[in-house]
Amino acid sequence: MNNLVKINSERCKSCGLCIHVCPKDVLTIGEIANSKGYYTVEMKDQTMCIACAFCALICPDLALEVYREEKGK
Repeated sequence: MNNLVKINSERCKSCGLCIHVCPKDVLTIGEIANSKGYYTVEMKDQTMCIACAFCALICPDLALEVYREEKGK
């Protein structure tokens, strides 16, 4: 299954809420700062993502989008 999490680094403020709700622990604070000086969230291992979308639901800045591949495609 090819699930995808898109992270808008300019919206991310490094609050870490998405990291704490991820059941597969695939998110981490990265080493690259955005234009506002925040070290934004990035994926550790995209292949472990189950596309539950908990990260996108909890993000107060709407910085994450989750896409799930439909079965049979």
